[in-house]
Amino acid sequence: MTDENNDRSTNVVWHEHRVAHEDRVQRLGQKPGILWFTGLSGSGKSTLADALEASLFEQGRLTYVLDGDNIRHGLNRDLGFTDEARVENIRRIGEVAKLFVDAGVIVLTAFISPFRADREIVRSLVEPDQFIEIHARAPLDVCEQRDPKGLYKKARAGEIPHFTGIDSPYEAPEDPELIVDTADHGLEACVAQISDALRERGMI
Repeated sequence: MTDENNDRSTNVVWHEHRVAHEDRVQRLGQKPGILWFTGLSGSGKSTLADALEASLFEQGRLTYVLDGDNIRHGLNRDLGFTDEARVENIRRIGEVAKLFVDAGVIVLTAFISPFRADREIVRSLVEPDQFIEIHARAPLDVCEQRDPKGLYKKARAGEIPHFTGIDSPYEAPEDPELIVDTADHGLEACVAQISDALRERGMI
């Protein structure tokens, strides 16, 4: 049976598993959560997430990085970059990240995620202490100077429409758990700053 209004099944029932979230957490011996990196393109989100994961992995933590470009190669390859598509992109990522947390994993997500409301929706999917918003902060001019993928140059030339920071807005976090100034500090220092914050929260 389907709902004629949205063509969704109406007889879907949540199935409780014999192995509970608490059992997985105890087995892994770590506190799972979402480390949500947000910032402009070129602000260092993916670089930070990758370096931090390597550090956590060396400490014996079970982790996984969900990266914006990688996800768009598979799960979200059907989505464009309109505001509506960006919202759906983050919604899907939030649901995937929630599954990782349920499995007991520390999941690091590196997405521009330009809209505050969408980031707050993801936050609401898990327990309050399981979501850490990390603002990889760098001025637009610095991100443009870096421009590792040449995207800003194309956006300025009109080749990429709806590009965040150019002709599509970026809503910076108003009260993130952590702000990392990637324009002023090197990668090692930024990773150390995040690691210290995770220790203070008892995650590592």
